[in-house]
Amino acid sequence: MELRHLRYFDAVAETLNFTRAAERLHVTQSTLSHQIKQLEEELGTALFDRSGKHVRMTEAGEILRSHMTPALEKIDLGLQALRAPADTITASIRLGTTSSFNTRMVPGCVATLLNHYPSIQVTVEELAASTIIKRLGSGHLDLAVSYRPPEGSELWFEPLYNEELRLVVGIRHPLARRRRVRMAELHQVRMVLLGRQFLTRKLLDECFDQAGASPMVVAQLNSVAPMIELVRQTDLAGVIAETAVSQSADLRVIPLEDPTPIRTPGMLWHKGATRSPVLKHFAEIIRRAAGTAA
Repeated sequence: MELRHLRYFDAVAETLNFTRAAERLHVTQSTLSHQIKQLEEELGTALFDRSGKHVRMTEAGEILRSHMTPALEKIDLGLQALRAPADTITASIRLGTTSSFNTRMVPGCVATLLNHYPSIQVTVEELAASTIIKRLGSGHLDLAVSYRPPEGSELWFEPLYNEELRLVVGIRHPLARRRRVRMAELHQVRMVLLGRQFLTRKLLDECFDQAGASPMVVAQLNSVAPMIELVRQTDLAGVIAETAVSQSADLRVIPLEDPTPIRTPGMLWHKGATRSPVLKHFAEIIRRAAGTAA
């Protein structure tokens, strides 16, 4: 197996089209097909299903790509570093993210990227997860940090970590001194939550139903930062990812249980999109940040 085999595999995996992949690689389609066949023979398994009108990845192909993508991106970064100084590289990146990740994690990743590539431009859009899926599909976003898309989506999803949602209250709240709180204990508690259009809210509603609790939701917001500020200034409680809450003397962050709300954020991008070396570097920065947050 040689590096070119993996490059060819990656191109077909991104486009799911042998003709477009061959054009991108500047080789003939027959050459590309032959190289993929060589790789499949060496691995002893099919990587693509070519039986229908459209090319699809097999389970083995999905597994190979999930492990291979980070390695190829690091190789590209090393080659790029040798070829051009970082301050001469220009590019633009359009990132979509939900409000939870746009309070601390995403700004930190953008800062790291801009420190490395001062000449690039980054646009960050804070959106609901459903809107992110639509904008990735239409090509209006290059990359996103959000949640797993529905089955059958034309998007790649790379899980980053599992995180618990925590109860956040002010220091004078009746639950502030608790070490843990059961979801059932939030019955009729005055709360601020995200709106019902958010996947996180749907997860919380399922947990409340499971616990037989009906909180008194007196405020619904579409962003996490104002939720935290509202909790700070009132008697309201909120349920927020711990990674979105900065250390503060006037707030308490308390684990929830029975059940514990858990979600899995990840990176998303369109299966047919071409990712530049800078975008691949950005993805690696996000992976490192996620490793710290996990």
